[in-house]
Amino acid sequence: MRWRDRERFIFFSLLPVFLLLAVFVVLPIVFSLVISFFNYNPLSRHPPFTGLENYRNLFRDPVFLKSLANTFFFVGVSVAINLVLATLIALSIDLVSRLGIRNLFRTVFFLPTAANIAAVAIVWSYMLDPRFGIVAAVLSTFGVNVQFNWLGDQNLVMASIITLNLWQDIGYNIIIVLAGLESIPRMFYESALLDGADRVRVFFRITLPLLARTMLFVSVMTIISYFQVFTPVMVLTRGGPNHASELIGVSIYLNAFQFSKLGYASTMAVTMMVLMMVLSLLQMRIFRANWEY
Repeated sequence: MRWRDRERFIFFSLLPVFLLLAVFVVLPIVFSLVISFFNYNPLSRHPPFTGLENYRNLFRDPVFLKSLANTFFFVGVSVAINLVLATLIALSIDLVSRLGIRNLFRTVFFLPTAANIAAVAIVWSYMLDPRFGIVAAVLSTFGVNVQFNWLGDQNLVMASIITLNLWQDIGYNIIIVLAGLESIPRMFYESALLDGADRVRVFFRITLPLLARTMLFVSVMTIISYFQVFTPVMVLTRGGPNHASELIGVSIYLNAFQFSKLGYASTMAVTMMVLMMVLSLLQMRIFRANWEY
């Protein structure tokens, strides 16, 4: 096959992918960016141009600032707990020598990830019921008869959503970290054991550095995913009580489809996209690894 024929084949093979990407990713981003400079309302045929007014109003909006603080708290706590637990569980599974049991653990931990998040959130809403939920029943068996309003108390609602999100999402990261552990050549561990290194030193001197690229991928993808968390919050609390669980994704939805302020909602979406890009680039800059096996 000549070079030009190969180029044509590659171009026409990738053309459907590029078209889908342009229609469903690039165009919506461009459209959101454009209408963020307008007081856009779907019922108005000629929305007025406002320039940077939406962006100025955004950082004077106490509800948005509250949702921004909630989002950073949610992402920071969830990602930290997720990465630590996923790494510890993956290390424990990696110690199992029998392949059948290892695959069983993979399946068990990954099952919640495959569940529909809306259905999971509905089930959890019944579980967290302060009077009749299974959580209240378990606590009462241990002598704790206080009725905790898990979803109605401003001090408890974020912890409840973080717990649900971790339960549903951590299995994916366990699989990725476990794959990273299995890709590390065993000769490094054998050499360390011959030199008399204990397991703690082996982990911090060999395992963790050689997992750097895997952990970078996991942390970047988890942060991007958690910035966009929407469904469990909408099903459980709709951002309440008193905006205590309102994340940026929920705020975008409410402004766009409840208040019909699509221009203002697009401003929030653009701001969130910029924040995710900056955080991802910082992670890639700080945690990059320049080594080969």
